[in-house]
Amino acid sequence: LDEFFLYYFGIFRCYLFLCCCCSRKSVMSATAQMASAAVAKMGYEPGPSEGQVQRIRITLSSCQVKALEKVCDDLVRGAKEKELQVKGPVPMPTKTLRITTRKSPCGNGTNTWDRYEMRVHKRLIDLQAPTDTVRQITSIKIEPGVDVEVILTDQ
Repeated sequence: LDEFFLYYFGIFRCYLFLCCCCSRKSVMSATAQMASAAVAKMGYEPGPSEGQVQRIRITLSSCQVKALEKVCDDLVRGAKEKELQVKGPVPMPTKTLRITTRKSPCGNGTNTWDRYEMRVHKRLIDLQAPTDTVRQITSIKIEPGVDVEVILTDQ
């Protein structure tokens, strides 16, 4: 396995060289060829086998609470239909981003201020399931404005 990572590091160096010299399309195809050569050479199969159970953490974030809750409910409902072990949605602390600015563009006149605020809401959902099942669950329609991050870890 160490040989694989050393070989992969060599591919990364070649990728950086190609980025400086070639167009992006040729760099991507060359990188894909080098990566597949590394996998074939070392006999390494990335990713879990089909039936292996994984711990999946889905992080959802949005400025719109209703859209976020709808996506959370859809994910949890889909997981429970498949009879998977589900924890969540766990509400994380809301991040409040504030900007205070002067109303007048020139700075003269009465000191009046505009206060703008954006709140970012976040939810965590933990699942334990095979990778194929998670692909089926996460293929739901996601509301616009909702960011989804999926992290897979072996048990």
